[in-house]
This record gives sequence, C-alpha cells and structure tokens, in this order.
Amino acid sequence: MSHTAAILFEPDAYLLSEPKLMGRQAAGNSFLRAAVAQRDENALYAYTPFQNSAVVFSNLVKTIEPTAITQWIPADRTDLLSQIGTLYLPGPGLSAAGKLRLRAGNKAYSLVGVTHTTASHLAMDAITGLLTAPVMPWDALICTSTAVFETVKLLLNAEVEALRERFGSQIQITLPQFPVIPLGIHCADFDFTEDNHEMARTALNIGADEVVLVFVGRLSFHAKAHPHAMYLAAQSVAKQTGKKITLLQCGWFGNDAIEASFVEGAARYAPDIRAIFVDGRNPELSRRSWACADIFISLSDNVQETFGITPIEAMAAGLPVIVSDWNGYKDTVRDGVDGFRIPTWMPPPNLGENFAKAHEAGTINYDIYCGLICQTISVSMVALVEKLTLLVENPDLRQQMGNAGKEHAKTQFDWRVVYPQYQNLYAQLQILRQASLEKSTPKLAANRLDPFYSFGHYPTALIQPQTVVTLQDNNALNTYTVLIKDPLFTYATPVLPNAVMVEKIVLALSQKQLNLSELSQQNGTHLGETLLAVAVLAKMDLVRLT
Repeated sequence: MSHTAAILFEPDAYLLSEPKLMGRQAAGNSFLRAAVAQRDENALYAYTPFQNSAVVFSNLVKTIEPTAITQWIPADRTDLLSQIGTLYLPGPGLSAAGKLRLRAGNKAYSLVGVTHTTASHLAMDAITGLLTAPVMPWDALICTSTAVFETVKLLLNAEVEALRERFGSQIQITLPQFPVIPLGIHCADFDFTEDNHEMARTALNIGADEVVLVFVGRLSFHAKAHPHAMYLAAQSVAKQTGKKITLLQCGWFGNDAIEASFVEGAARYAPDIRAIFVDGRNPELSRRSWACADIFISLSDNVQETFGITPIEAMAAGLPVIVSDWNGYKDTVRDGVDGFRIPTWMPPPNLGENFAKAHEAGTINYDIYCGLICQTISVSMVALVEKLTLLVENPDLRQQMGNAGKEHAKTQFDWRVVYPQYQNLYAQLQILRQASLEKSTPKLAANRLDPFYSFGHYPTALIQPQTVVTLQDNNALNTYTVLIKDPLFTYATPVLPNAVMVEKIVLALSQKQLNLSELSQQNGTHLGETLLAVAVLAKMDLVRLT
C-alpha cells in the first residue's frame, strides 16, 4: 500500500459549496477527484474524529465515482494508519499529527502535508513549528512552487538561528522532506469547442467583434489581485488599438463595499471598456467565462498568494495568459511561450517591519496586513500595455500561445501527471521509514500525557491493585442499569463498564471484600479494565474503596 494515503478529511477543506470559497478548498476538491480517479481499485480512507465527516466524505466520493469504496478511520485508530503507511493532511500543520503518532511509534507511518498560503501567522507557525514537532525524515511538507520552498527555507533558517541562540549551537535538527510538487487540475474540465465558445458569448451577450479579457478568482483588491493596473492597461490598449475590449471578471466579493469598489473602479479607470461581473461560484457561469474568453489576465500582487491555479486552468482552456511575474506564476507560465509574465516591483527588506510588528501586536488584522503590503507592490505598466496590445491585435499569436499553453497544462499540470508524484513520494517515504535504524517505540508527547499521571497528585489516594473494594449496594446491578440512563451519567458512556463486567464484579463482591488484584484474578479480567470499572462504580457509590 506504499502508494496509498489515508486522507485527513474535514468538509471545510474539500467542499465547493462554502459561501466564501477559497483556493485551498478548490485545490482540496480537485485533489480528492484525482485520488478517486487514481485509486487503483483501493478503498479511499477518510481519517477524522467525526463519523458525520466520514459520511460527508463517502457521499462526496460517490458523486465523483459511484463505484468507489470508502472507509472511515477514526482519529484514534493509529493502528489502521500503520497498515496504510501514510496520512495526507490538506495543510502545513504536521505537529499535532506527529504527537499523536508517538503513541504508535515514529516509524508507524508517514505524514504528508501541503502548503497553501504561507503569509498568515497560522501557516508560519505551522512551518516553524516543524523544528520542535516530532517529525521525521520520512515525513514531508509539499511545497507547491519554488517560491513557497524559498519562503519555507527562509522561515526555518530564521527559527533555527533563534533556537541555537537560545539553547546552544549543538542542538540537533530533524526535518521532513520538502519536495516541490505543483497543484494539479483536471484539464478535461477546460476543453471547449468552437460551438462552446460561440454559445457562451451568446449567453453573455458578447459580440463577435469584442476581444474578451477574463479574470477568474476571488474579487479582492487587498487579498488577491488589485484591479487598478488591469483597468488602466485595458483602457490604454482600447484607446491605442481602437478594439472593442470586454473585461469579464468571474469571481465573488467578500462584501458589498468591495463589490462597489470594483464596479465603480472599472467605470472610473476603464470607461471605454465593457465590464462584466459574474459569480464564479456558479459552475455554469464559470464555465461560460472560460469558454467565451480570448485572453486570460491575472496580475496577482499579494503575499498571501503562493501558487495560483487559474493561469493553469486558462492554459488548459487554450487561452494565452497575461500574468504578473509573481511567486508561483514564475513556475507555471513560460514567458513568451504560453503568454507573458509582467515584471513586478516590491520594496526591499527592513521597510516592512512596521507591517509585521502591527500584525503581530494585533493592531491590524491579517486582511489589512495583506492589503497594506499589496499597496506597495506594482507591475510594469509599460510592459503590461505592450504585451496586452500584442495579444489584442494579433489573433494568430493568441492562437499560437493558447495552443502552447494547452499542451503545457496537459503534460505538466494535469492530475494524471501530478498525482503520481504524490504516489511516488508516499513510496519513497516508506523506503526511508523502513530503512531507518530508529526503534519504533511508542511514546507520549510531553504535553499530551495520561491525565491520571499529569494530575495524579490531585487526589488523596490513587486506586491501586491493593485497594480494597466493598460492595455498598446489594442491588447494585439493577441500580447501575438505571443510573447509566440518567443524563448525569449518559455523557460518559465511553467510560461506563458494560453490564457483564458489572455483574461479575457485583457477584464476586457479594461474597466478601476483595482488593483489586484479587477481584481481577477471580473474574479473569484485565487489572486495568477492572480498576476503571470499579472507579466508575465508586463514583456512583455502588462500591466503596479503602
């Protein structure tokens, strides 16, 4: 099973029905579709503490492939994870999963996480937390782009320096693997015929003489892509070329104020451009937006972005792309081949200290933090107007670049190519795990200890094998069956002993007092199991302890 992983599943990370749809959810859903498609007839495993989440997982998988088999792995069943070999987590936080794994032993299975944004405190803490988390070389944090890998490396180096300054230079550092594997898409979703193109334009009332620029994604000037440069460039190109340009923005707004700023901004800065806004959460409207377009444009200028999946979707749709030369776009778009990457500018280090300090102190929130930084990042307007003009005026160049991008998307970013990289990673980690000389000794994380150990100094006495147990109620069995239905006790059902165990205890104690060791031996039950059962009965005053 080295190529298989159990999937940590909570609906928020995979469902596309959320009102505030984020890139991580779209990526999670796309990943799940790939896992279903390439399961090799294996079951798909949902790892979650909640049975309801497992049901959602099963239903979601069935909508993708009705014949697929799913299985729930409760979160405390690390033994089942050991049989599978790998646990996939849809984020960068490996620490909690690593601590739980200690109970089974570090070599029990591998952990594989994936990055999304690296700008938030939560994401940064998860990454730097790897240095003190019980992670091993047979674990991995997948970096979705070279830009992400560089950020992860910078964060870890800074944290290592801080740890060595505090604890000495001799501290030993154990880290997981950091492979760079891109996010994938399902290219077939973006195959459009000429008929699809014409029908989409008709549905959106777009004429044959209009050149359609499309932006797809969240419509957020502070957290995705500031639209001002796009509006100015489109207006300039329309004036220079005399072409009828339509700018179709397919996405969703966080609130009415943001919507008003986009709509009014388009009218103010691009008065000669026809601006259309459609709800990108509507699958049909999203599909029409891709199908009707001539050119894709995305001038991402935000530090919360790390990969950017829409340029790949655009290439799969056969569109030439205009993107900012920014983070993950550098890995995916070949400048001058699939489209153009427009140069970007950013202030040098040390000038952002006030932003970092204000965010850390809580005087500005994450959205404002991202928005203020975004305001200092620019694209080259000269290059943007020049390259956009080339594509607007030259249908043949659009076709040439669109064809190149389509082939590039299929060969590099389709899940049929990307998902096997995940499977190969699972297999490589298993080889590392099996080759390690470390003993797989079950342990406990220091901050996740047995509560009877951590707080064993709280009571007057601990129940021990020599503790004497006396039956308090001769009708204890009947009383117990009544009490376990009382709301005062039903909440504790997982710890309540079953009726057979209670009957054995009552029968044995009806003859004489016994200490716990004697009671366990007489009933042929495990001492620990007997002790916990007696502890519950003492709570109910059915037995007494001396």
